[in-house]
Amino acid sequence: MKRLLYSFVVFPGHRPTRFIKEGCHKIAGFPGVIGCIDGTHIPVIAPLVNEGDYVNRKSFHSINVQIICDAANIITNVEAKWPGSVHDSQIFRECTLSTKFGHGEFTGYLLGDRGYPCLPYLLTPYSDPEPGPQQRYNLAHCRTRARIEMTIGMLKARFQCLQRLRVTPERACDIIVACVILHNIATIRGEHCPSEPNISSDPNHEHPDPPTDIQDGSAVRDTICHNHFF
Repeated sequence: MKRLLYSFVVFPGHRPTRFIKEGCHKIAGFPGVIGCIDGTHIPVIAPLVNEGDYVNRKSFHSINVQIICDAANIITNVEAKWPGSVHDSQIFRECTLSTKFGHGEFTGYLLGDRGYPCLPYLLTPYSDPEPGPQQRYNLAHCRTRARIEMTIGMLKARFQCLQRLRVTPERACDIIVACVILHNIATIRGEHCPSEPNISSDPNHEHPDPPTDIQDGSAVRDTICHNHFF
């Protein structure tokens, strides 16, 4: 199943980038979006090796999985190899996709929550928005980014094993990747999905504090705010 990963999980997607941007723009009018990003914790049993590394901020053992999706709930990127103690921002910073963004290989933006640094290619909400454009920016950002929460909910609803994997971390990562591939196949085929859980009440979903990284995407965020939400 893992051999199919790069056939069914492709960033920014199988369709031309302009169609991906149009799909995201239709949600709430946010321009230039080619993906929404978030991390989700998949509980695992305590491993025998490096057990402490897998204890997350909520004190249970997990794999912290980075997922990016498009407007159609297709998962376009998955990073399933990090123990639960690792922060979302570190996972993105060290992934191949981040390097490609930094080299200018993609034209468009990712939307992430405040657990990520604000970068020229990864836009986050204003932490204390002023009335008017900044609030409208935040609202459009939130409505569009909700697509990743929906997608993660669908993934976990489809595959109940992700509620807790009773295998080694290495095997758990393989299972997570297989579930992502099957989710995309099912979504492409238009197959029915069980009702997704309410992510806001999901005990395995956390909203970490903003990282201390230098946030050098503020100028890009301000420009978008002024040009599209004024």
